[in-house]
Amino acid sequence: MLLDFDVRSCSRRCAETGDELKPGDVYFSVLDEQTGELIRRDFCVQAWQGPPEECLGWWRSRVPTSGDNKPRLAPSDVMLNLYATLAGRSDDEQFRYLLGLLLLRRRVIRREGSQTDDQGREVLSLFCPRRNEQSDLVVAEPDAEQAKQIQQRMIDLLYGDGEEVEAEQTAKD
Repeated sequence: MLLDFDVRSCSRRCAETGDELKPGDVYFSVLDEQTGELIRRDFCVQAWQGPPEECLGWWRSRVPTSGDNKPRLAPSDVMLNLYATLAGRSDDEQFRYLLGLLLLRRRVIRREGSQTDDQGREVLSLFCPRRNEQSDLVVAEPDAEQAKQIQQRMIDLLYGDGEEVEAEQTAKD
């Protein structure tokens, strides 16, 4: 499955001021849902006024210097918030499935079994110890072209290309 990403996703521009984020600069990323779309925005320290009240999550990172080159994934709680937000949205089943696999791979959630739903689809039963929550995940494997599009969307939303300074996020319960 296409879950290893080696692509940088920080826009390297402040969403508020348009200023360029330079190597070594600290910046904040926000993951938000607006009119059904998931949006990632990056902010320079000077423009940061705290996370929007209804955001799915936020984190603080640093733009890499010439010696840094490994992308960093958003904190687990941000990914869990996104995973929960996508529940029941049929237009995002494949994205949620790949996100669920990523959370399984990172051992944030664990598989407890599977069953077949009334439409004949396999549904994984998952458990998140961190939140003490059960969830169901429809197995919705994308074709190769869809996987590329979903991979790029996931990169844009969840990956930063800086050294993770702090894993800060909001927890929407």
